[in-house]
Amino acid sequence: MASHLANIFGTEQDRVNCSFYYKIGACRHGDRCSRKHIKPAFSQTILLPNVYHNPAHDPVCKLTDKELQEGFDAVYEDLYCELTKFGHLLELHVCDNVGDHLIGNVYARYEWETEAQAAVDNLNDRWYAGA
Repeated sequence: MASHLANIFGTEQDRVNCSFYYKIGACRHGDRCSRKHIKPAFSQTILLPNVYHNPAHDPVCKLTDKELQEGFDAVYEDLYCELTKFGHLLELHVCDNVGDHLIGNVYARYEWETEAQAAVDNLNDRWYAGA
């Protein structure tokens, strides 16, 4: 029984733990989800929620594609420069999904868990107001 539970942990067959939250760190159901949202004790990847909101999703946005790209590039560069202060950054992803649980999320993956923890410790309780 224990080996079966270990095999299905974090998968669609797991009826106790939310597989989407396990994989992404966010769930469309939020606190209303019927499954548990277990935060990992340690990871190489950190989640910075709601950091970048693409102005193109605003119906009144009048920016050109070039202006939108320049704005995104400035934010990306700013994030990259800040996040590399804590270690070797392997990946940096900015979500452009309009789902409430994903919009503006930034995922950063470090080479070592200790680097990711240093980033979490230093970025906790800080706010980002754009480049």
